Amino acid sequence: MASKSKNEKTYRRIKKHHVLGTLIFLFIFCMCMGVILTSLAKYYVEYMLDSKLGSEYKSVELIADVFRRSMENEGEYSWNLIDGEDREFFVENGSGNIIYQNGENTRSNIGRKVRLSMFSDEIEVYEDREDNAIYPGSDGRLHIKPGEVLERIVPTYMHDLDIDFHGFRKEKVVLSEEDQVSIEIIANTITIPLWVAIDLGNGGDKLFGKVYFSAEVKDMAFLMIFAAALALLLVAVQILVLTNAIRGIVNQHRMMEIFFHDNVTNGHNWMWFLIKGEQFLKKSKSAKDTFAVLDLVFVNYRNYCVCHSVTEGEAQLKRVSRIVSGSLRKNEICSHYASANFALLMKCDDRSELERRIAAIIEQLEKTDDGQRISFHVGGTLIGPSRDKNGRYVRRSQVDLENEYNNACAARATLADNDGSAVAFFDDKMFEEQKWIDTVQANQQKALDSNEFVVYYQPKYDPLSDREKGDRLKGAEALIRWESPEFGFVTPGRFIPIFEKNGFITRIDHFMIKSVARDQKRWLDQGLQCVPISVNVSRAHFIESDLAEQIRDMVDAEGTPHELIEIELTESAFFDDKKAMISTITRLKEYGFTVSMDDFGSGYSSLNSLKDMPLDVLKLDADFFRGDNTTERGRIVVSEAIRLAKDLNMRTVAEGVEEGEQVSFLADQGCDMIQGFYYAKPMPGNGFEEKMRMSSS
Repeated sequence: MASKSKNEKTYRRIKKHHVLGTLIFLFIFCMCMGVILTSLAKYYVEYMLDSKLGSEYKSVELIADVFRRSMENEGEYSWNLIDGEDREFFVENGSGNIIYQNGENTRSNIGRKVRLSMFSDEIEVYEDREDNAIYPGSDGRLHIKPGEVLERIVPTYMHDLDIDFHGFRKEKVVLSEEDQVSIEIIANTITIPLWVAIDLGNGGDKLFGKVYFSAEVKDMAFLMIFAAALALLLVAVQILVLTNAIRGIVNQHRMMEIFFHDNVTNGHNWMWFLIKGEQFLKKSKSAKDTFAVLDLVFVNYRNYCVCHSVTEGEAQLKRVSRIVSGSLRKNEICSHYASANFALLMKCDDRSELERRIAAIIEQLEKTDDGQRISFHVGGTLIGPSRDKNGRYVRRSQVDLENEYNNACAARATLADNDGSAVAFFDDKMFEEQKWIDTVQANQQKALDSNEFVVYYQPKYDPLSDREKGDRLKGAEALIRWESPEFGFVTPGRFIPIFEKNGFITRIDHFMIKSVARDQKRWLDQGLQCVPISVNVSRAHFIESDLAEQIRDMVDAEGTPHELIEIELTESAFFDDKKAMISTITRLKEYGFTVSMDDFGSGYSSLNSLKDMPLDVLKLDADFFRGDNTTERGRIVVSEAIRLAKDLNMRTVAEGVEEGEQVSFLADQGCDMIQGFYYAKPMPGNGFEEKMRMSSS
């Protein structure tokens, strides 16, 4: 799960890489450039207003001041000066009536109010409704009607056309045939008429004066050029950033393809299956659907590669991937998991319909190789609709696809002994088994710490001492039991295989060696005649180069003589690292321990193991003595195994013996010890202690 979580984080990081950062950068950059451009434009306009309109406004202020003083002197002071002023203005009382005006203007000439930051909020600026603004023409000429030349181009108080005014200078006047006056001007100035209102402080009287904002084209051109340059820079950066974003998206797509690519089939890999599959399962529109998670495996794929080649084997996997993927519907996916396994997610109406589809897929797969019979196993588990407590369909927000696939694998594992194509589904029994596995793993350490594991002892007797009673105790095997306050008495078969798979078996081995050594020392101190007790050591330990030293130190810590501890190694352990095994056995014997091979004959026993391993004891597996073991062939095998062990200077132990006839036969063949229900079942330490007392008496 940790690996899955890490890969999902990597997937999300790749998905967000480049694009999000690039877009954020583009947004921030555009915002900054906009703020900079706006600030500069605002600053420049304010500068232009202050320098170009300031003098005009002061002229109106002067008129207002003169008018104010005239009013204070009852209209006798400086009236002539006002009458002689050519600037258009008028005075309006608090009731909105015009009490004085200069020039041809009315209240209706005032347009909407304009907000100019250079002026305070107390000073009002308005547009001119007549829109007498003058802008340079593309041909450098301005066409107007006769009689409007002076009033339209220059203020009425400046009649001398030879005087430059706001950048306009008269050169010549030509009367056209259409009675139009054409004035050729130097078109380098923009003039905009405005009105300003100044409070006269006399009961709400206001003076409205006409002003002209004039700016040369070159002044405006600087702002326009700067704005254009900044705009071009902004566009260039946007293009660059967008190009990078597009490149990032393309690269991201390629990275995602690599992240989800399976090198063997050229299809999708396991991580793609987990991420995409959970996305399908968690969709709201999929809440009503039933899905099947399947594990499809090419049976005996390794043998196929041996018979053909690894290259041909991978080519066959590609064909499998292509056929399976081509058989799927929308929102159904397939990926190569590992080796010859494929993970599938399929929708189904019911189990029978799903089985028909799986059978059709397998039928196609079996035909992909005409020269060899190939088969496939499929394990599956069903994920039904998700409902709330009211029975309404809800989105599967907590689905764990990896766990569901493990259940499918568990179902497929039940087909291991079937060489033909077959299908199995995860059922309630498997669910209970998996639940028990989870329970054991959750409680294993607590049980060890709480001394819930108990050592039982099964005696070994010499069959030659007394054919009837066999009461000569020669040894014992230490066996573990779990006496749980919660689960009761648990037999080894229910938890040892789980420990062997999850690695906890190594701690159990340490516990057993220490416990047996401690019991042996206690019995010695009581004056009992102790016999060697064998302790099984899992093959998982043999990756440890200092295993012999670990065992020695644990036994020495209890003060127990080494000859009272026998180390049992299962037959399957001899097929691991042979060199390491021989080295460990040799050192154990040097330290004074007895070493035996357990379960000889349970698998494909190798005589090379007996030839190369310096063993002391050979334990014949219980299967030799189950079922019809009275046949001549069975007797020959057992007798020859005992004879072979004697020739190799090894003692023999027969385990699982339950009948007197078997005891007699083994005694006749010279078997050294017998272990089984015929003599005694496994028993707690106090029961075995009593057996030792009886044997010593």
